[in-house]
Amino acid sequence: MTVSDVRTGPLRRAVAPLNARWHRISLRVFMVIVLAHWAEHIVQAVQIYVLAWPIPEARGLLGVPFPWLVTSEWLHYGYALIMLTGLILLLPGFGGRSRFWWQMSLLIQVWHHFEHLLLLVQTFSGAYIGGAAAPTSLVQLVIPRVELHLLYNTLVFIPMVVAMVRHTWPTERELEEMDCDCAVEERA
Repeated sequence: MTVSDVRTGPLRRAVAPLNARWHRISLRVFMVIVLAHWAEHIVQAVQIYVLAWPIPEARGLLGVPFPWLVTSEWLHYGYALIMLTGLILLLPGFGGRSRFWWQMSLLIQVWHHFEHLLLLVQTFSGAYIGGAAAPTSLVQLVIPRVELHLLYNTLVFIPMVVAMVRHTWPTERELEEMDCDCAVEERA
């Protein structure tokens, strides 16, 4: 196998359209997923801090009719994995300034994913960090879970938005290097 084979392997060929002709739609679909999840955390925070609901009852929009959604570590881990996968798969479509911000989002999500993996492992092992009564992430030892997950999702979201704005309005040099049609055309 040559270096050229690795660069043009089946996975790379499958991902290439996501970062070229399908990049704009891929980013939009990914952003809808991200915003829907983030909205759930925001609604949960409103339920706690504005409506004064007890934390166990504050489950976001979908968690009220489907309480198992909030308590399922598998679901939370799955979302963290989807986020990580999306950030990795869509990274090749970014260049210049936008790539830096997308990578920042990716780095934060790598940690967020690790924390969810740690929670999932504790769920299956029954051994909880620090002798806690429930699965606990490392940063959760300092910041309560509701606030922490809202914070993580915000910290991942902000650099994603900066990356997408920079990608949508690239410099001339960045525009020349783009394989997608995400850039907004200047109108006279």
